Amino acid sequence: MQRDIEDFKKEISSVWSFPERGKWATHNPKFRGNYAPQIPKNIIIRYSKTGDTVLDPMVGGGTTGIECRLLGRNFIGRDINPDNLKIARSMMHFKTPENTPKSSYSLKLGDIRSLVGIASNSVDLIVTHPPYLNIIKYSEGKIEGDLSNIGSVEKFCDEIERGATELFRVIKENSYCAILIGDTRKRCHYVPLAYYVMERFLNVGFILREDIIKAQHNCKSSPYWESQTDKFNILLIMHEHLFVFRKPKNIDNLSDYKWSMHQ
Repeated sequence: MQRDIEDFKKEISSVWSFPERGKWATHNPKFRGNYAPQIPKNIIIRYSKTGDTVLDPMVGGGTTGIECRLLGRNFIGRDINPDNLKIARSMMHFKTPENTPKSSYSLKLGDIRSLVGIASNSVDLIVTHPPYLNIIKYSEGKIEGDLSNIGSVEKFCDEIERGATELFRVIKENSYCAILIGDTRKRCHYVPLAYYVMERFLNVGFILREDIIKAQHNCKSSPYWESQTDKFNILLIMHEHLFVFRKPKNIDNLSDYKWSMHQ
């Protein structure tokens, strides 16, 4: 395992930028669309403790799971795509450094909209990185229900809301759910997909703790769009949103967390 983990620094602001992706353990950028390991590492350190259970319902290449193994968190990974699960299993199969707290992990085929087998109020933290509409099609239409095959913004958000409802069910009160999501364009105009997704999480009962702006680096499509900015008179979208939601406690007064311009 590569050992540049000592270069990690805990983030303390609402703007995150990782020009150099972490390469420790088995992390690598080969799984298209995965996020830098610094992202789940920061979230796991800040919002959970050793021995907690962390869920990633769209496990992809296993980035979150790798960090859970290194940080002594129990991990539950689900993905609708069996090919992703194979990759995640191979990535998570490594010997942890000495003195790493013991932990367990479970990787199974599953759907964020129906987290069968995960008890209500049982998860300490959720960290996930869903597809951004059909920008990257992970199954090319071959898997029914794959969110990465949905091109309609409204349909995508409807399905995300179904998933958010399940996440709200399985997570414990006063615990956190972090989701990295980006925006897109249609007919050269900006589509604030991240904020649409944020609204759906608020709809099901989550409250917003943080909106972190994550600078985007090393995107494979950037060279093409750089050549198109003058042609279409557009700006490159070079940021994503990392929303951190909290499931409120029963005793919380939710009016304290609903903001209005007319207050």
